[in-house]
Amino acid sequence: MLQISYIRQNTALVKEKLAVKHFGDLSIVDSILETDEQVRKLKTESEALQASINAASKEIGMLMGKGEKEAAENKKQQVTENKAAMQNLTQQLADAEKALHDGLIVLPNLPHTSVPKGKTPEENEVVREGGTKPTLPATAVPHWDLIKTYDLVDFETGVKITGSGFPLYKGKGAKLQRTLIQYFLDYNTEAGYTEYLPPLMVNEASAYGTGQLPDKEGQMYHATADNFYLIPTAEVPVTNIYRDEIVKESDLPIKMTAYTPCFRREAGSFGADVRGLNRVHQFDKVELVQIVHPDKSYEVLEEMVNHVEKLLHTLELPYRILRLCGGDMSFASALTYDFEVYSAAQQKWLEVSSVSNFENFQTNRLKVRYKDADGKSQLVHSLNGSSLALPRIVACLLENNQTENGIELPAVLHSYFGAGKITN
Repeated sequence: MLQISYIRQNTALVKEKLAVKHFGDLSIVDSILETDEQVRKLKTESEALQASINAASKEIGMLMGKGEKEAAENKKQQVTENKAAMQNLTQQLADAEKALHDGLIVLPNLPHTSVPKGKTPEENEVVREGGTKPTLPATAVPHWDLIKTYDLVDFETGVKITGSGFPLYKGKGAKLQRTLIQYFLDYNTEAGYTEYLPPLMVNEASAYGTGQLPDKEGQMYHATADNFYLIPTAEVPVTNIYRDEIVKESDLPIKMTAYTPCFRREAGSFGADVRGLNRVHQFDKVELVQIVHPDKSYEVLEEMVNHVEKLLHTLELPYRILRLCGGDMSFASALTYDFEVYSAAQQKWLEVSSVSNFENFQTNRLKVRYKDADGKSQLVHSLNGSSLALPRIVACLLENNQTENGIELPAVLHSYFGAGKITN
């Protein structure tokens, strides 16, 4: 959530940056400022009235001590009237503060100055590419056919058990999932990240804290009886570990990693983009989260991008890194880099990771702070990134490494999988 003090002091800049994100109605900013003015006015009136009540109450005691009962009774009547007015003023202030909060939570985070001003994914900037696109044999097929050949995933039984988009991994397909999860976690913990295994459902406060609410209600599965949400990513529970806490400056950066299943409704998805593992409602992902000093967050962002890039190098996958344009960024992000791997059989790029700096947008909602050298509370910055999301990684590993005699696995996975190749 944006800070009202920043909006007040930088109104023109805020509108300019919201326009980069293609935020629809910039007049909301003016309405927010009008409400903020009302809140400040009501607070001033409330403080003045409370001071008057306190002074009159003190004076009543003095008058009673002097035996001036009539004057004391007059003061009591004044206090009674002022307290009634105070109740009314308190309610007005509460209503105005709620209106201010309701206005602020609809504003997305402001984009970093380096964010391109485009509106669609086609306008994202390619930062760099790495790896080598493979030359496949003439008999090459997409991963959904390979899955059937090697009996790795049973989509039909998944539909029977739950519904479309809930794959049932089996045999070597299940083992490959476990292999990748363990390798990704080991890779992250060796880089200094602490591993967590968080709950798979969160309450409304947690979903609000990381910006999923009120922006993404339609994308999350909602357990209505308990008002819990199935997590769309481990980012949500892991970042909320520090909600409403003051962390020690000396403990920063806080580096966390977690494996979880993720659940996304992906409403409106259809066509070739949802074939096989391209887009599913339940998938496995290993996540990175960092809580950092605000002066270090962009340095840390580059560090996290390099971390994910090196991971893709070890998997021997061709990839590219994109800087997302304003119109393609998430609600809460200030700057996002997407990683895409090349699916040779489909001849298309598939997103496998997003690495984002949220600056203090999430931590303002979460109230995660540290005390600076002067003892003043300051908001930390939060970042997260996928390291990595499995379905499309699996799709590309299968497609790009297919041979006449099986699917060759990258060397780094051999000891985890217990073999160098997937065969019948």
